[in-house]
Amino acid sequence: MITFELITPDLIEVIEEITNSNQNYNLMENGRLTRTKEELMKEYFDSSHQTETSFIKLDDTYIGLIDFLELNPRDGFPWLGLLMIHNDYHGYGFGTNAFILFEVQLIKRNIHGLRLGVLIDNQQAKSFWKSQGFIYVENKVNADGIEVEVYEKIYS
Repeated sequence: MITFELITPDLIEVIEEITNSNQNYNLMENGRLTRTKEELMKEYFDSSHQTETSFIKLDDTYIGLIDFLELNPRDGFPWLGLLMIHNDYHGYGFGTNAFILFEVQLIKRNIHGLRLGVLIDNQQAKSFWKSQGFIYVENKVNADGIEVEVYEKIYS
């Protein structure tokens, strides 16, 4: 059974393990295969961090991360910042199942749409998000100065 659990600094090693199991993504996003604990602590626990980040759990096993910003001040939309499954668990439908559960939670919170950015070269992610009903909106430069394709899904 898939569940979510808010991340905490005492589990930074788990965050690091999940993140560094996805070396191709790290290379596309940061130009390196891995991220340090220090980088991840700053990214997820810095006082300016405004998103809700949760572990994706399969029963008692941490298998991924999901990061959500309820209201992006730049465009007024809710944004999914990240959905990452540990590389060992790719190909089993856990990302799809986690996203379906996340969507149920969005609807319960009365959120009627969601945007996300996909790295230009991340063909696998583009295919995944299109299969989840997202449509391309535009290209933008994100807060880190990286160009992404913006996708959106509206819930009626």
